[in-house]
Amino acid sequence: MAICLIMILVTSNINWGDDRYKGVLESDAKGYYAYLPAIFIYHDLNFTFFDHIEKEKYYNENLFYDYRAFSNGAYISKYYAGTALAQLPFFLVAHIVSLAGNADADGYSKPYMIAVNLAALFYLFLGLLFLKRTLASYQISEKISSIILIAAVFGTNLFYYSISESGMSHVYSFAFISMFFFYARQFFTTFRPKYILLLSLLLGIIILIRPVNGLILLILPFAAGKAEVFREGIVSILKQIKCTAAGVIMILAIVSLQLIFYKLATGSFFVYSYIGEGFDFLNPHIPEILFSFKKGLFLYTPIYLLAFAGCIYLWKKQRFMFRAWILFFLIITYVFSSWSNWWYGGSFSSRVYIEYIPLFMVMLAMALANTRNKLQHNGLIAAIVILIVVCQIQTFQYRYNHIHWSDMDRQKYFEVFMRIDRI
Repeated sequence: MAICLIMILVTSNINWGDDRYKGVLESDAKGYYAYLPAIFIYHDLNFTFFDHIEKEKYYNENLFYDYRAFSNGAYISKYYAGTALAQLPFFLVAHIVSLAGNADADGYSKPYMIAVNLAALFYLFLGLLFLKRTLASYQISEKISSIILIAAVFGTNLFYYSISESGMSHVYSFAFISMFFFYARQFFTTFRPKYILLLSLLLGIIILIRPVNGLILLILPFAAGKAEVFREGIVSILKQIKCTAAGVIMILAIVSLQLIFYKLATGSFFVYSYIGEGFDFLNPHIPEILFSFKKGLFLYTPIYLLAFAGCIYLWKKQRFMFRAWILFFLIITYVFSSWSNWWYGGSFSSRVYIEYIPLFMVMLAMALANTRNKLQHNGLIAAIVILIVVCQIQTFQYRYNHIHWSDMDRQKYFEVFMRIDRI
């Protein structure tokens, strides 16, 4: 409850006063969100309202961003529609409020932007709720669970992307991946067919939000916990043919929404919107994505690295889970670092790991719960507190451009290291 109140207060303070709502959507977030006004207000999947909204009515030279791609002679959004689907209930409420009140019902006035903020907070809290339930499934105590939830919000870049760039896809992916992990645990505990359907629904939405996050399937061995349980689960899936087939159809139906949008907009079901970008699997940037001064995950959000303390327990007690976790982390890191723009543009830390925070936090919880030495246990808690402070300072620096959104190196990093005065 305390986390909820703090996040609401911070969000309202940063985004809702005066004209600050006009900065809620930045960069990629504009393309994710644009499906909603395109479908429900302008009835135009070619986004011809872009010029009026971006270049005239809400023009800001510091925030201007053309989120469109040109394909088959038509404009489309460069980005995928899953985030808009998650935001849809909040958008509809904002639209009703705007129509009933004095606000412009144009999709971009203040009620709509507040709705984006509230959507992000809703999915943040939903993700935390399922993270807490997942921790309980590992018999993690309430005390440790509370510490972990605080660490997840305030010790990682989840905080920044829930507050300052709430229209980006990451907090939404975080919520659905948190749910996916919990229900995967439930499936491998019971093998009930309803969990196959639930997992299929969640997987479809996860892919629609950000296709690369279909990699979450690789966490299933870790969720199973033991090799024999994992094998039994796979056999169960294969035996329940009708349920599994229904799940596959569900996934395809959800993902096909994107293809339908492309068809309506361009006449073709299959469009590659990331023109000039792509994966180069022969040239990954693994050290850079993890440790570089430009965007290093472990440098700007070191609590991710601290979570690997859980590997000590797993190595001693749960070798299958240890191997499953390490393999999962190595594969997603290899894939993420193989993207041509491996630093993912303007971002705080390496933002593509945010959706996987539940997995990191489970590892950190295991470390805390299984550190029997009191001195080591208290030392780990102290480290968590220190790294939360470090993350909050660097988040502050990023918001005020002490840490540049893209152009950082060793010299620039140490020039502003832990400084909180506005330069």
